[in-house]
Amino acid sequence: MTTIKFGTSGWRAVIGEEFTFANVRRAVGGIARYVVSQKSSGARVIVGRDPRFLGETFCAMASDILSSHGITPLIIAEAAPTPAISHAVTNNKADGAINFTASHNPPEYNGIKFSTPDGAPALPEATKKIEAEIAAIDAGAATPSGPKATAQALDPKPAYMARLREAIDLDAIRKAGFRVAFDPMWGAARGYSDTILREAGVETATVHDYRDVLFGNHAPEPDDELLEDLRVEMRRIKAHIGIATDGDADRFGIVDEDGTFLQPNYIIALLFDYLVESRGWRNGVCKSVATTNLINAVAAHHKVELFETPVGFKYIGELIKQDKIAIGGEESAGLSIRHHTPEKDGVIAGLLCCEMVARRGKSLGTQLQELFVKVGSFYPRRENFRLTEDVKARFTKKLGSDPKEFFGRTIQEVVRKDGLKLVFGDGGWICYRLSGTEPVVRAYTEARTQADSDKLSALAKQWIFE
Repeated sequence: MTTIKFGTSGWRAVIGEEFTFANVRRAVGGIARYVVSQKSSGARVIVGRDPRFLGETFCAMASDILSSHGITPLIIAEAAPTPAISHAVTNNKADGAINFTASHNPPEYNGIKFSTPDGAPALPEATKKIEAEIAAIDAGAATPSGPKATAQALDPKPAYMARLREAIDLDAIRKAGFRVAFDPMWGAARGYSDTILREAGVETATVHDYRDVLFGNHAPEPDDELLEDLRVEMRRIKAHIGIATDGDADRFGIVDEDGTFLQPNYIIALLFDYLVESRGWRNGVCKSVATTNLINAVAAHHKVELFETPVGFKYIGELIKQDKIAIGGEESAGLSIRHHTPEKDGVIAGLLCCEMVARRGKSLGTQLQELFVKVGSFYPRRENFRLTEDVKARFTKKLGSDPKEFFGRTIQEVVRKDGLKLVFGDGGWICYRLSGTEPVVRAYTEARTQADSDKLSALAKQWIFE
């Protein structure tokens, strides 16, 4: 029997292999039992999805299971962004949300994200209890026999769009005579980012604005090499910026006016700097342990408190809920801001970038170079390396030790907040994290010059396989 484990962003698996009707019933049954354990009567849980294959069927199945446990399902009929579903939880005072999505994973995958009543991704203490409830079902726990709850319809879009209008200076974008190209990558943000810009009078062109459960035959990930269609549309309308979202719109991709892709590390740092200057928010900033130290430098420049968390946006979401940070982000293209949903939001990220470029009157590339002049330059990168079983065993053992030096570089600090991070005296660092689902190690590196970044990347690979 498949072991269902909720990882950094829920449970994901290949449709028809592990993501089967039977396993979805087990997973949703476990969530239902957990919700009842937290609220024995009158619970209401939102059920939503991205546009993936069989999404409607899985939602109907979840609705029936929740109903049988006396939980009122609030069903979202159309595909909806993960941040819109998160916003709907708190806006409707729901007791959680089940979201069928595999986010940026390839089209053969689907998954389940569970949000708690605060709209945030479930923390480990909640997901461990859900896994325990799944185990109880597998062991023959009694099925509910009481009256079924009646499902209700819910449309999260109007309230979420109203929140975006509050958060973004759309007038500034319109007055700048801006032109924007948008790529939802056939995903859940269709009709969101582009609609709000057009309503504000901003010239906006959209690509991939139709449902395709195969996402153009590749992962719906707004990364550099998958945004060529967006670049073509940008050239056609002479756009000032290109914005993109992934399959469930919790991640972002940003392309500068000259077609250059700005990696998420830089976007988070630029937006942090912008929010301090434009909003006056100085309450803090948060980043994951694998995210650029450019954010550290900007925090020091503005004299703003810095928080560093393990990988996983749920930890950043906690600080947003407590109003301890102006912005929090991860190098994997997730961010959210103060007074907003405690969940990654690719929609607001793209719109904030539009506002920042419009109000500053400078391209993203120019702004980044000016930030480098102000606080110093940083060159981060991430690479994935597939391991054989032998190499994985050796490398796992190596990760358990605390090295004193790294190919002649003095290690200033060993950080074990998440994986193994080695910090060097010259401002560079390496962080290794083993995947929990496949024989892969992620190597994150950062150096203060491009040349040293290339060297550090080569050494990071050598250390894995030597």
